[in-house]
Amino acid sequence: MADLKYYDIILRPVVTETSMNAMAAKKYTFLVAPEATKIQIREAVEKMFPGTKVEKVNTYNAAGKDRRRGMIIGKTAKTKKAIVTLTEDSKDIEIFQGL
Repeated sequence: MADLKYYDIILRPVVTETSMNAMAAKKYTFLVAPEATKIQIREAVEKMFPGTKVEKVNTYNAAGKDRRRGMIIGKTAKTKKAIVTLTEDSKDIEIFQGL
């Protein structure tokens, strides 16, 4: 397995209606590298966003979907999402503020 740095772990935030509603409870959703562990995700969030303190991390893997082009069948890439819960005394994450 390759050595993942903290900036390689978090790929992008997930901006959906459900994830925006969860921000009121200090829960933020990110698309992460499929090889990343919960401990690596926790450390990456705390390093990328100073002043944040992670309480817990929930992850789930989404398998790739089947796609067809005529007779040829292929698969899209698998993804991994992480829902990061911050502590009550933690600062909010700034990238979500203007959304």
